[in-house]
Amino acid sequence: MKAMKRKILVVDDNVEFVGLVRRLLEHKDFQVFIALDGKTAVEKVRSEEPEIVLLDLKLPDSPGEEILKRVKEINRDIAVIIVTGFGGEQVAVDLMRKGAIDFLSKPIDSDVLYSAVKNAFEMRDAQIEDRQFEQHPTLEKFFPFLAHEIRNPLHAISGALAIIRRRSDLKDEVLGQSINIINEEVHHLNEFVQECLNFVRPPDQVRFVEVGMNEVISVVMNIVSHIYESESKRIKVIQDLDPHLPKIFANYEEIKQAFINIVKNAFEAMPEGGVLSIQTACKAESTPLIEIIFADNGIGIKPENLKSLFNPFFTTKLRGTGLGLAICRRIIVERHHGRIQIESEEKKGTTIRIELPSTRPIGE
Repeated sequence: MKAMKRKILVVDDNVEFVGLVRRLLEHKDFQVFIALDGKTAVEKVRSEEPEIVLLDLKLPDSPGEEILKRVKEINRDIAVIIVTGFGGEQVAVDLMRKGAIDFLSKPIDSDVLYSAVKNAFEMRDAQIEDRQFEQHPTLEKFFPFLAHEIRNPLHAISGALAIIRRRSDLKDEVLGQSINIINEEVHHLNEFVQECLNFVRPPDQVRFVEVGMNEVISVVMNIVSHIYESESKRIKVIQDLDPHLPKIFANYEEIKQAFINIVKNAFEAMPEGGVLSIQTACKAESTPLIEIIFADNGIGIKPENLKSLFNPFFTTKLRGTGLGLAICRRIIVERHHGRIQIESEEKKGTTIRIELPSTRPIGE
């Protein structure tokens, strides 16, 4: 089945500019709609339901601020990027406080346009995801509130930082380092928010399908090796995977996330290099089990910390969120009826043993 194209509405009375933006966006396989005035823009928002609106500040029949307000009243999830000519930056920044998430100055560079659109989709999708948890009690209700309260200012910081970067002399080493620090901290906070949401995410039984653990491990290793590109050169990975391993009913994305968290921990536990061993096997018991073992020879875990590893927010890392293993336990034990055990000795390494039932009816 062909994937649906993501929709973008371009609102500007400059026909030449609109044509250029349309060609650039359609080249990236977006579905693009055009409005040359505010009235048409509002009609298109209702009829075509775009996910992003590129909105010119000066339209022949309405100010951009009024159109921004009406667009948000129709659909608060639409991501609005303000498009301004020379000298309109201050107004654009003000509109970012009123619901826009970014602004672009004319003339628009194609790379800057693509980057802004990519970021807008990510922000929009994250905001929609935040609200999926609003109906869940106690901790589950607190996390979406936390995510909303953190992400809104983070989006404003990101937008302001983009303006600073575009208008700064990045040859200034101190300024460049300062911008990078802000960007890294924003990224870190976004990751923290996402881990909070992953922790309280309700189980989706509809997505339980037949999954091969060996295939998941292969994907996970590709992802983590890319994330830790320099560390990968110092870490030897040994895989002993049972080629006859039966598939299990599981949520692929959740199992992948659990394994990613485990392998990332292993890589971070071997900053000077080491060995990560991964094994899979089928255990013949009263109920057949799939066993997955991750063993590293890294820094290990202090005995007094072992009992707290699965507690939310417990971490011994300087930059850790303390949710990685808590998410693993929730996925493996609560959602897949499996077991997860950790054995570790300080300065010798850590072994994580996972057991998953090889058959389980969907929706059980």
